[in-house]
Amino acid sequence: MLRLSKALAISNARYLSTSAILRQEAVGTVGTVPVKRPVGGFRGGILGFFFGFSFASALSIYYLQQDNKIASGLLLASVEELQQGTGKISSHLDRLQTVEKDLAALKSSGAIKDDVTKVRGEMKKVYDGLHLELLDLRAHVWGVEQDLQKVVKTGESLDLT
Repeated sequence: MLRLSKALAISNARYLSTSAILRQEAVGTVGTVPVKRPVGGFRGGILGFFFGFSFASALSIYYLQQDNKIASGLLLASVEELQQGTGKISSHLDRLQTVEKDLAALKSSGAIKDDVTKVRGEMKKVYDGLHLELLDLRAHVWGVEQDLQKVVKTGESLDLT
């Protein structure tokens, strides 16, 4: 086994020498090798800047659209609330106008203070007249009662003529 491994080691060894034919072979030249300039870094920086700027712009436009959507929704809700409030106010104004019309009609058909004092004076006169008539009627009834008592006591017939 030891022999076999020595033979493998010899066959696997690399020799640094070259043959004479290969050494004399002419090497062709393609031309001068261009010198690399560091322009790629500058181009990459500009490209990265434009890519970052466009990404940031797109993201900001997205957020602005979302904010705009929310703001327009809030504005629409406030407009609807304003319309409801305006409807309530207009209904209250309509009721106020009908009340004012009714009040104007009552004022035109209602009594004025002078009319009330005039009617009150007339009522006092009528009341006083009725009171006097009541007193006269009581006096007359009292007189009839006296005459009736006199007739009852004396037993005389009464002349009603």
